[in-house]
Amino acid sequence: MLRRQNLNAILEMIEGAANLEEVAEILTRFRSLLGVDHVAYRWVDRSGSISGCSTLPTAWQDRYNAMSYHRIDPVVIGCYTAFHPVDWRDLDWSSRLASAYRKDSLAFGVGSQGYSVPVRGPNGQYAVFSITKTCDGEAWDKFTRKNSRDLILVAHYVNRRALDFEMSFYPLPEQPLSMRETEAIALLAEGHSRARVAEMLEISEHTLRVYIEGARGKLQAQNTTHAVARAVAIGLISL
Repeated sequence: MLRRQNLNAILEMIEGAANLEEVAEILTRFRSLLGVDHVAYRWVDRSGSISGCSTLPTAWQDRYNAMSYHRIDPVVIGCYTAFHPVDWRDLDWSSRLASAYRKDSLAFGVGSQGYSVPVRGPNGQYAVFSITKTCDGEAWDKFTRKNSRDLILVAHYVNRRALDFEMSFYPLPEQPLSMRETEAIALLAEGHSRARVAEMLEISEHTLRVYIEGARGKLQAQNTTHAVARAVAIGLISL
């Protein structure tokens, strides 16, 4: 885990960045503090095009774009349906195209291990924040357990700053979430099942569904995952 002052300094620099090029410079410093191979932020828009910033070699970034690798990249595809961080070892690399892509990425020094945080913003915005490192599985497990919370936090700060560059800051819901709606969404964000959330709030699952649907409506979210992502992005809850 990063020293608190180092993490706070990184977050403050991200908030003060004037463009994605400056964010990339901050990610280079973040990479050094973590002792990883690379840090990457990728925003995939509705047309399928990809943008962002990273510490990855320029040659690999150019090849990734030229080959339209985002269309077969198991990280981009696998994280789209995920909310919680994803270890690359848990993704499906079994197809011929995915296997070839993986071999190509290793040749460019991307790293043998990877960990990605899926991030979602308003109007279906979707991005992936990843770190990579060359090490064995035991060392990687220890590293991700130690740093996962900091990685999630940095991922959301980077995404929020990227949104500032691309669009005016999205407003809070016109109608505020109730205390129960906020509690329900916050507990879901922590990874609890609906049954467990209902038990923790001492309510029925039917009542919980009412709270979740109320929050979804106020947040103009397409589904529960989107509602959680929106609540995190606009600061209504924190992870």
